[in-house]
Order: sequence, then C-alpha cells, then structure tokens
Amino acid sequence: MKEKYSIGVDLGGTKVKVGIVNKQGRIVQKVSVNTFAEKGPDKVIAQIKEGINLLLKTNKKEIQGIGIGSPGTVSSKRGTVENPPNLPGWKKVHLGKIIQKEFALPTFVENDANAAAIGELIYGAGKAHQSFIMVTLGTGVGGGIIYKGKLFKGEFGGAGEIGHITIDYNGTKCNCGSYGCLETYLGNKYVIKNVTTKLKKNKTSLLYKLTEKNLKKITPKVIHEAYLLGDKFSLKIIENLGETLGYGLASVVNLFDIRTIIIGGGVAGFGKPLFNSVKKTIASRVLTPMRPHLKVKQAKLKNNAGIKGASSLVLYQ
Repeated sequence: MKEKYSIGVDLGGTKVKVGIVNKQGRIVQKVSVNTFAEKGPDKVIAQIKEGINLLLKTNKKEIQGIGIGSPGTVSSKRGTVENPPNLPGWKKVHLGKIIQKEFALPTFVENDANAAAIGELIYGAGKAHQSFIMVTLGTGVGGGIIYKGKLFKGEFGGAGEIGHITIDYNGTKCNCGSYGCLETYLGNKYVIKNVTTKLKKNKTSLLYKLTEKNLKKITPKVIHEAYLLGDKFSLKIIENLGETLGYGLASVVNLFDIRTIIIGGGVAGFGKPLFNSVKKTIASRVLTPMRPHLKVKQAKLKNNAGIKGASSLVLYQ
C-alpha cells in the first residue's frame, strides 16, 4: 500500500509555510515564501500557489489533498475566509475553491490556530489530553479549543478567537476594529512598539546595547537573547507579557472549564519566565475549585504546528 501524503499550508501574516507531510506527521519537505499581506488577497493567494508549486516541482509523492490554516473566521464547509485582521483587503475569500481549482486536489481550509490545535492533538503536546485550550503567539494571537478530542468551532466556525477578548475597553485599537484586544498587547508588532517606547527610557538595558542603539532592530528573538544574558529589563518584559496573557486565559478557563493550556508560536520561545507568569496569573484569577488541575504547557510542534495541523485536515477526514 502506498504511503499517503498531504500538503499543509500555514498562512501567516509575514510568511506562508508549506510542507508535504505523511500520516505519521513527518514533514518530508517544506518551503517558506513571503506573504506580502499588504498587497491584498490576490497577491497572497499567488504566494500560496507559488509555495505549493515549489514543492510539487521537486516531489513525486502521491498527494491526497491540500489543507490550509488561515487567520480569520473560516467556514470549513465552504472553504471561505472572512476578515482576517492581519491580512488587509480580505472581506470574504473563497480560498478553498480557488486552490482546489488551481491544483485539482481536494482542499480543506480551517482557522490557523484551530489547525495548530489539531496538530498538537494528533502529534504534539495535546496527545495526552482530551480537552485543552491552544493559544498561538505570533503576528497575531490565535486560539483553538479542543473538547473531548474534537475541535470546538462554535455555531458558524468562528470560535476560539482568544486574541480578540477585550481586556481593556478603553485600550488600543486592534486590527480587527475593536479596542483593547489581547492581541494589541501580545501581537509581535504591538510588543515591539511597546518595548521600543519603554527602552527609550531604559538605555542602560543590555537590550539597548544588543540593538546597537538602533531600536528598529528590536525583535522577540533579541529580547530573548538579552534575557538569557541576564538583562532584568527583558525579563520584566517577558513576565509582563505572561501576566497579560494570563488575564485573558483566565476568562477562557472560567468560561469553558478546560484547565489545560498549550501555548505555541514564536513568543512561546521565551520559555520559563513566560510560562511561570502565565500560570501564576491564571491561578490568581480563575475560580478557586479550578486551580488544582491547572496545566500550562509549551506546544511541541513549534514552528511546524501550522503545517502539520493543516495537513491533518486532509489525512484525518
């Protein structure tokens, strides 16, 4: 019997990551191309096609179909993507239909954080849990809810938008159009803007030296490097991020009574100080009976969660 493979597409705000994956979750080949989100949906879709074509040109595996994890509200039945906050110009795009027509392969579309949650459930940190809340930290803040081994989608497919929980109704305007969303504190560009502002008043920080006094060089990676070198300013930044995330997640835990949290995405790489801060904050905010069983875990699939989760949309139909 021939081994089954699928193509998983992880559509992000800055990069489109595409991989060929077998049913055991092994990525046999992957590529990454720029999203060019600011150029609108036609250009982004062209980039998705380019990534897929790059793989198909060099690979002779028998492909069963294509799975796409996309930001925004996704109707998996229709393959549509609506109003993703970090993809300008997208209103309602029939992404599944477009890609299926282009490659003549069955194509399935799911919210990107939902896809990552499915990936962790099948291949990663969620294998030992029937229910968990997944949060992904990157360009935006995504969420997925797994309940009794299945993805909870809500009535129309939009459930799990943890990044758009309001934690300050007078807060900064979010790309989604609301104010004070969790994403406005934890999305990459917001984090960098906040750190840049604070660093102007903390020029003795090692982080300032690592950027060679050029604040445009600040990235989550540089913040992490400064923390590892003992920079107290960077440690405080990471702990504050964990505290803020904990505020949002406490509300989710109280709402769903799901007590296992899995955190993925680039910012999850901050590691122990972030996770300790998240857990401490959630424990201080959830209802007392929920505290003893609270678990906060790092996603295992890391940067491959989106690709593996998207591929599983095909292989585990």
